Formats: sequence, C-alpha cells, structure tokens
Amino acid sequence: MAGPTTAERGTRKPNGPSSAGPARKGGSAPRRPRLPGPPVLLSLLAALLVAGGFWVLYGSSWVRAERVEVSGTRVLTPREVEAAADVPIGTPLISIDLGGIENRLRKRLARIESVEADRSWPHGVVLKVTEREPVLLMEKGARFIEVDAKGVRFATVDKAPKGVPLVKLTANQSASVRRFGEQRLLREASLVIPELPASVAKDLRSVEVLSYDSITLKLTRGRTVMWGSSEDGEVKARTLTALMKAASGAGYFDVSAPTAPAASAS
Repeated sequence: MAGPTTAERGTRKPNGPSSAGPARKGGSAPRRPRLPGPPVLLSLLAALLVAGGFWVLYGSSWVRAERVEVSGTRVLTPREVEAAADVPIGTPLISIDLGGIENRLRKRLARIESVEADRSWPHGVVLKVTEREPVLLMEKGARFIEVDAKGVRFATVDKAPKGVPLVKLTANQSASVRRFGEQRLLREASLVIPELPASVAKDLRSVEVLSYDSITLKLTRGRTVMWGSSEDGEVKARTLTALMKAASGAGYFDVSAPTAPAASAS
C-alpha cells in the first residue's frame, strides 16, 4: 500500500498538544492560596504587642497608683507631704502628671526647696523631698520667721531653732532699702553665713544690716565684726581668722576692706 504523499505529510497535525501553543484551560492545575509573608506577620505581631501594651498600661489594674512613698523630710511629716501632693490613687501609673505633683508641693509647702517625683512600678509614686534650712531668723512678736541661704522667708515657728542667729534690718528708711528693697538686703545677709569660719559661725548671735555694704556680726562675749557687703566672702573669712589670732583680746574686728583689716578693743 502506498504511503502518504508529500502534501499529506505537510498538512498532518501532530497527535499531542503543540509545545509552542497555549495550554488548555481545562487541563491547568488549581492555584493554592498564598499565605502572608514574614513582613506581614511581623507587622501583625507588632500591632498586637502595641495594643496589648496599651491595654496593660491604661486599661488593666496591674499598673495603677496604689501607694505614695516619701523620703527626705526633716521638719515636715511624710503624711503632710502626701496630703499636699494629692496623688490620684487608682489611676493608671503611666498617666500621672509628675510635674504637676512637684508644682503642687512647692506651692503648698513653702518649706520644700525642691522635690523629685517618680514612678515606682508597678503601683507606687516616690517623692524625694529637700527641705529649706534656716540660716537666719527674723523676730515676729513672740514667734520667728525662718530665712534660708537664698534669703527666702519660708516658715514661721514658735520656737527658735538652736544655733540659728537673728537678723535685724535696721535700714528701715535708708537709701539702701529704697534702692535694693528689704528682700535684697535680707538675701545679702544670708549670703554671709556660709562664708563664715566655723569658729565664728558657732559664736554668731545676730546679724545687723544697716545697708547693702554695712553688715555687722554680733558674737558671744560682746565681740563685733564689721563684715561690709557680702562680696569677697572667702577672702574676708581668711582675713578674719588671721586677725582674731593676731588680736585675740580685741572686741571689734573690721574686714569690710580685707586688704586693710583692723582690730580694736571695742
């Protein structure tokens, strides 16, 4: 039997699907759904952690203010400080306004010089207090006004603290009062105290302020020191120490001009 002609061979189609042609839709494999990749999973996890942390800090009872701890008090009591602080017990610890607490304490308790409020996780608020210390006392009738090293009058007490000298502003109508003001003169007097030699400080009984540059110290045994202004305090202290040794029997010492000190019997 004769084989296919050349024309027949050229027009015959192959039995199988052509490798170059498109695949039939009916024969394609079904596609699998794609799972979220690592970046998406990490983003979801981060969002969950943020939401959980927010709930723990603001919505749960795990980190709420339940107690107040006070340290550093000397004259004030921890109860007084706690009451003035007015910490909102029961609120989320993270939302407590620490700066507001510090401002309230400084405003309500003048004896407080500085205070640091902080959180003590998970349930506490810590208040570290520094009280003002009196370096001078002003008489007010039978009571005393305490003055700190910055010249700030911060408290009135019935009994004079031991070892704190009196201050007397005798410059009532002087030009110094009109120019500087009573508060400035009081501050000048308070600046002298830390500069005094220890031997003089323990014998100091009162400080008299006539003017800005006329501050006088009254010591035990009737001795007087003309200090002058509060300037050059360190130099004046050294000069006074040497002068008292050289003229131990004197009753009056003048170091207002430390380069030209003087001493006399009275």
